[in-house]
Amino acid sequence: MASFSFNTAAELFPAAIRKKKRAGFAYRRVGTAAEAVRFAIEELPADSLNGAYLQVDEARFDQVGIRTLYESQDFPLPRRPRAPQPAPAEAKTDEKAA
Repeated sequence: MASFSFNTAAELFPAAIRKKKRAGFAYRRVGTAAEAVRFAIEELPADSLNGAYLQVDEARFDQVGIRTLYESQDFPLPRRPRAPQPAPAEAKTDEKAA
């Protein structure tokens, strides 16, 4: 990811959802790309993120691009800790049988 500045102002555009009267969020202009990326990944519901895009200067990032920016080593903001993954159902039944 060459010369991307997380300090540049960014715009976050919602996905166009025809079946719903409005998207899960409205257009949002954010002071820095880092704040916009964190909002998109940590706050948006998955259906709103799918199809949304982030515009920073002349560059556009889709859902995959936004996630790549979030997971980048250069991402300057603290990330929300991931929730622990639940154990698979098979493991639970094996524990009860023992």
